[in-house]
Amino acid sequence: MAKERKFTGWHAAIIFCSAFTIIIGVNLVLAFSAVRTFPGIEVKNSYVASQTFDARRDAQTALGWEVNAKAEGGLVILSITDANGQPVQVGSLDAVVGRATHVKDDLAPEFVFDGHAYVARAELGEGNWNIRMTAVALNGTPFEQRVILHKEG
Repeated sequence: MAKERKFTGWHAAIIFCSAFTIIIGVNLVLAFSAVRTFPGIEVKNSYVASQTFDARRDAQTALGWEVNAKAEGGLVILSITDANGQPVQVGSLDAVVGRATHVKDDLAPEFVFDGHAYVARAELGEGNWNIRMTAVALNGTPFEQRVILHKEG
């Protein structure tokens, strides 16, 4: 005959402590992963960057540029147009294409102006991508923008 076992306070305490240990353990793993994979730095010194922010923003807004991006056929296409919808050719363009959540997939493709847009060869997986671009207008005005790119599978 089997001995009858009772559920006691010790059993409840063990279950309670085990559940919270698992929850806290998972939270710690996720927190360490987030900190390890995302640098979280936009600028090295935010105070210094803030001193010229308004002037840089006003100069950039005065250009009247609109930037759009798409990825198709192994190409990343970055379209920069002026206020009239005409393609803009810039003095220089630097861009980093990467995921929003980590930097391990970052790449810096060489964009070439084809008369309509800037095109670079890059195989992107599906999902959300960011293009962090810095361009200089022909008149010397700097233009910085983060362009969101969603690649469908």
